[in-house]
Amino acid sequence: MTRSMTIRPATLAKLALMLATAVMLAGCTRGTSDLREWITQQKAKKGAPIPPLPVIKTFETFTYADQDLRDPFAPSVAEQDTGATAGPRPDQNRPKQPLEMFALDSLKMVGTIGTGSGIEALIKDPTGVIHPVHGGEYMGQNYGHITAISDDHIDLVELVSNGNGGWMERPASIALGEK
Repeated sequence: MTRSMTIRPATLAKLALMLATAVMLAGCTRGTSDLREWITQQKAKKGAPIPPLPVIKTFETFTYADQDLRDPFAPSVAEQDTGATAGPRPDQNRPKQPLEMFALDSLKMVGTIGTGSGIEALIKDPTGVIHPVHGGEYMGQNYGHITAISDDHIDLVELVSNGNGGWMERPASIALGEK
């Protein structure tokens, strides 16, 4: 009696998988001799020469000892005259008004009330509170003094530092908002 051998498909798949794994592992054991040879060749090559460091130029120092030459870093005579003693000065004795704690560009004009000399402007601060202002009052952080109020804008004169310890006037205005 003879027995016939039949191989099941699952067994055949397992056998094929084992054979493929053995072939892949055989490829991994080839060695790294060619890689080591390439590294040795690269190390044996000479690199490009490094260029020399640039020569640093030395400069002569100059002392402003001559009375005819002015030191360019010292204030000029005109700048000294307009320093802390000359020009407008902010009034430090008056009490600060509520709108002086806000930057001028953060305030918005939202309207006016009245006409002629009795006109007052309505200013909205960044917190949303609306303040009525009259001519002669102050607003903004640069001592902005209101000089004129019209239906569509407010004119001010600010006092800003001139950089030499003194102050100078700068015109500014706030226009009626588009809202």
